[in-house]
Amino acid sequence: MKQRTIILFFTLLTLFQAAAQEEYLNKKAEVNEKIYTGGIFHEVKSFPEKFRKKKPKNVIFFIVDGMSLPHLHAAMTANKGSLYVENFKKIGFAKTHSANNYITDSAAGGTALSTGEKTNNGAIGVGPDKKPLKTILEEAEDKGLATGLVSTSAITHATPASFIAHQPSRNMYEEIADDFLKTDIDVFIGGGYKHFTQRKDGRDLTEELKQKGYRVEQDMDVIQHITSGKLAGLTAKDHNGRIKERGDMLPLATNTAINILINNRKGFFLMVEASQIDWGGHAGSTIYVAEEMLDFDRTVGVALEFAAKNKQTLIVITSDHETGGMTILNGDYKTGMVQGEFTTGGHTGLMVPVLAWGPGAEEFSGFMENTEIKKKISKLLIGK
Repeated sequence: MKQRTIILFFTLLTLFQAAAQEEYLNKKAEVNEKIYTGGIFHEVKSFPEKFRKKKPKNVIFFIVDGMSLPHLHAAMTANKGSLYVENFKKIGFAKTHSANNYITDSAAGGTALSTGEKTNNGAIGVGPDKKPLKTILEEAEDKGLATGLVSTSAITHATPASFIAHQPSRNMYEEIADDFLKTDIDVFIGGGYKHFTQRKDGRDLTEELKQKGYRVEQDMDVIQHITSGKLAGLTAKDHNGRIKERGDMLPLATNTAINILINNRKGFFLMVEASQIDWGGHAGSTIYVAEEMLDFDRTVGVALEFAAKNKQTLIVITSDHETGGMTILNGDYKTGMVQGEFTTGGHTGLMVPVLAWGPGAEEFSGFMENTEIKKKISKLLIGK
């Protein structure tokens, strides 16, 4: 009886933690959040496409969770008609369905992008048969490249998890955190500190990370100045807050990751997730979407600044799915005002854009399955 009570307790605890992790799904926008009235604008630069070779030494892979063309155009309008992503001239479109559903979730969508294989909704780095699938990050490690993950969500959340973990359910956050110890990833920065420390098995994975040579930090003021070694940046107990709370966390974390990864002479693979565009879509908030998209675009600027000097780096941008069925009813390029509307509080089956800049960018034009993106990156970076 006692054993059954303990099992029930931990089952309920797991369900509670999973529900808490997905609180953003229940947040709905106020009426006044349908209109983004304009705010802080950022200058945009153009970068010449001059590269050393036809194939890249490094890849920076942006996943803009929940984005399709309306979200992109909302950001363009909000920034007075121009974005860093306009440097990307090689453009395609990806179909996003999962193995068992026309509408994918982030777990299956992320797994398709990380492994090149379709899987069922909810699965992390495993196929429909629950067997592990090798990810592009693991392939890069096998080749001796440096690897990294950056996310504005918890680093254990579905999209970043799909690049490093192999679990049957996206809700297995503690098991996903444990999977980080099974790799040699060089740097990861995102939320999810509690999944490494406040665990039902009593382990403190941050101590185990330190034993493996990682520097574990929680403060972005410290993290942004680290340029070498192995780094575990756990910047929030759960998810990072919205832009007004987290500030420049995403561009700073991306810059930190690049500074660390560039120390590997063989090259690197870095996945950066702008997580909360999805959350703005779930909430039906034009303001949330616009703010997060502008933050993402500033981060693209950081990547372009590096890649233009490096001349050996391919940048690929896509999304795992569209969220919200967003459309734009009105806007003003002079003021940055955007009036959006949403047809659903969930995901849709819309195709998502694929944008590429750098050596090998021409491979990403046209229509494709989302699984082809990983295969194209692997061929260019890994040679298979």
